[in-house]
Amino acid sequence: MNPTRSLSMEELRSAATEVLKVNDLGTMTSAAPNLYPHMWSWDAAFVAIGLARTSVPRAVTELRSLLKAQWSTGMIPHIVFSDNHTGYFPGFDRWGTAGAAALPEGIKSSGICQPPVHAIALRHIVDRGRENGGADQEVAEAFLAESFDGWLAWHRWLATVRDPDGVGLVEIHHGWESGFDNSPRWDGPYSRIVPGTVPPFTRRDVLHVADASERPDDAEYTKYLWLVQQMAEVRFDDAAVQDAVDFRVRDVFFSAIMAASSDVLAGLAAEIGRDQDAEELRSMATRFREGVASTVDPATGLARDYDVLAREWIGTETVSGFAPLVAGGDPALLAAQRELLLGPRWMGFPGLRFALPPSTSPASEAFRPRTYWRGPVWPFLNLLLGWACARDGETALVDALRSASLEQLSDLQFGEYYEPFTGEPLGSLAQAWTAAAALEWVGPAQENRPGK
Repeated sequence: MNPTRSLSMEELRSAATEVLKVNDLGTMTSAAPNLYPHMWSWDAAFVAIGLARTSVPRAVTELRSLLKAQWSTGMIPHIVFSDNHTGYFPGFDRWGTAGAAALPEGIKSSGICQPPVHAIALRHIVDRGRENGGADQEVAEAFLAESFDGWLAWHRWLATVRDPDGVGLVEIHHGWESGFDNSPRWDGPYSRIVPGTVPPFTRRDVLHVADASERPDDAEYTKYLWLVQQMAEVRFDDAAVQDAVDFRVRDVFFSAIMAASSDVLAGLAAEIGRDQDAEELRSMATRFREGVASTVDPATGLARDYDVLAREWIGTETVSGFAPLVAGGDPALLAAQRELLLGPRWMGFPGLRFALPPSTSPASEAFRPRTYWRGPVWPFLNLLLGWACARDGETALVDALRSASLEQLSDLQFGEYYEPFTGEPLGSLAQAWTAAAALEWVGPAQENRPGK
């Protein structure tokens, strides 16, 4: 299908809604029907944002299902395994979380986490419920009250266990925790990992893409599994993992989402009379916002990660460098970041099929246009950037992101990610969070044409 053909908003809405229906497992949505048959934590948040446009109760069910998998420590795991599929690798048995003391009874999950976008999704659900009124509003507000303590525990866990020194940056112990799995951000930390004995494995992800080069290679994957093994050996105990694992990085983009979400959760706390909790969350937001700002490289204007074990900054030219735009804060910093984003190394790079930021700058030596987080454009990430710009009143940039995103998604393939110059959908098609992003960009039903 020609991705630039005229397409009505209703056609796009209908196609995106159908993807979410096909991926619906009843109480959770699989990230993609073949490649990702389970629930992923930050995928679920974006899926809930999309679902709230079609069914507030179903959006509530999505987040409720994820929260049921919350560990007793407060951690929300990055994968919740469904019972319907056994072919995914690495599955529950390979994770070794069955021996983790904090794992809830009856739950099968991984033992690591992903960025805390959930409060932002909760805000969307509450807003859609109030817009609709009636039963939708009752369901949304009841869920806010019912689930608040779980989200608060999640933020407290991140603020303490993953920022023990109080620097305002969340420490991750696996590239998977960032959500940017094989990004050039992690090349340095991974280069220093020498795996021990890793049992043989057969990957499934390369069977579901047209070209295996779109995915991380087996050498990378061995290191991924080695880190899982290290954490499993200490039963994913929070106090032991930090000393056991060979990957310790302060993730600036994760931290930016922590800042933004803590602010949103603070607002929701105030609305239900949890004033003391709101104040605590605002303090968290300030701490992580300042932490993010402290990483900005004065030479490039981009935010940086910090490799704890190597004691060095990671200054790769990836979209994570725009973490301050997500975190919010100093107007001068945000203005400089927006100028960079729109500039010739990013959205203004010559030849881009759509004016959207690639995951790695095309001007970078690390850029690979077809390889996962090393170059392709990710639709859900553009939605997050658009949300943050809307929060800050930057309507021109929101409109630019929205218009280009709707053009990109008008092929109705809902790719996991897209080649920046051809606009070709890559990875897994019928990706749930891509469809959800489309639904949110489309917005209320009265709109009827992309780009309007």
